[in-house]
Amino acid sequence: MKYLVEIDLGEPGQIPFGASIPDVPGCFTTGSTLEELKSNLLEALEGISEANREAGLPIPEPATEFVLQIVVPV
Repeated sequence: MKYLVEIDLGEPGQIPFGASIPDVPGCFTTGSTLEELKSNLLEALEGISEANREAGLPIPEPATEFVLQIVVPV
């Protein structure tokens, strides 16, 4: 599945990146690099998917055609 991923740039002196998958409630994470962010986000998504399966709940379907969105503060 392809989900919209929202990436936020942190403020100076804080964790550089944050990301969430809006179509999957509770799926968010942070990372010091984009690679770490990607790895952490995949881990979060896998954890939520596994918990949903164990609870007999569906894995949320993507509600958007977007694959990546980056939010840059101005």
